[in-house]
Amino acid sequence: MTTSPGTLLEALRWRYATKAFDAGRTIPDDLWQTLEDTLVLTPSSYGLQPWRFLVIRDAALKAELRPHSWNQSQITDASHLVVLLARRRIESRDLDRLIDATAGRRGLDPATLAGYKQMMAKDLIDGPRSASIDRWASNQVYIALGNLMTAAALLGIDTCPIEGFSPPNYDRILGLEDSDYRSCVVCPCGYRSADDRYASLAKVRYDHAELIERR
Repeated sequence: MTTSPGTLLEALRWRYATKAFDAGRTIPDDLWQTLEDTLVLTPSSYGLQPWRFLVIRDAALKAELRPHSWNQSQITDASHLVVLLARRRIESRDLDRLIDATAGRRGLDPATLAGYKQMMAKDLIDGPRSASIDRWASNQVYIALGNLMTAAALLGIDTCPIEGFSPPNYDRILGLEDSDYRSCVVCPCGYRSADDRYASLAKVRYDHAELIERR
């Protein structure tokens, strides 16, 4: 159930924001399934999971998205392109869905979770946070992004988080304009090209003393 500290740190030191992918190399199905499981297992505030994950392998679709991604080659050359979507709003039906799923999975009467639903509603629907729910949902999606990248590194798979894209154009191309979800962040996944000079550059991180304070 555990990995060694050395293995974890080695993977994190190995990973980098891959600039050039090997377009001829594909992630095996079993490893990709593991990464999809990683996304599904990501924790979220209240357990609401205000996201969806579009996995794009179709070459034509990736080519259509590339011009709206600052023409970055990772979009078309990566084995799998993941578009992480955030929920546009949180409504009572979202709370009901979680309550029903929780009750069913744990063998509970949904009525026993009424207080939990009320707490969520008071915060996300009726409270001040409702005015910035898009930012809250984006924050949740970035938890999933970090989870994906760390898991990928442990499996020897390269990733590159991308914010340099046009969400409105992605939403248009992907048919999301009238959906409950919007494009939030993009993450190509695959294997680095042998020609990517960035792979060998020293990782630049500030010292522990500058970043970590113990009290």
